Amino acid sequence: MQTARTSSKGQIVIPKHIRDKVGLKPGSLVEVKLANEHIELIPLPEDPIKALRGSLKGRKSLASQLIKEHRREVRQDAKRH
Repeated sequence: MQTARTSSKGQIVIPKHIRDKVGLKPGSLVEVKLANEHIELIPLPEDPIKALRGSLKGRKSLASQLIKEHRREVRQDAKRH
């Protein structure tokens, strides 16, 4: 277990091997979350759009699903009238 001491401003130094492992560089952004009784630091990508590219691959399009649903409703309405 590694420890870090907080400064008077509440700052800490993240050990170099941990920064290297998660890709933190000077100026990197991290999300700071309070999770129950501990703090989580989550590195944020430099380019969030690029990081999400391909993440929805293989999933059905929401637009396609809504169009199909709409067509079904239109057919049902036509049968009723």
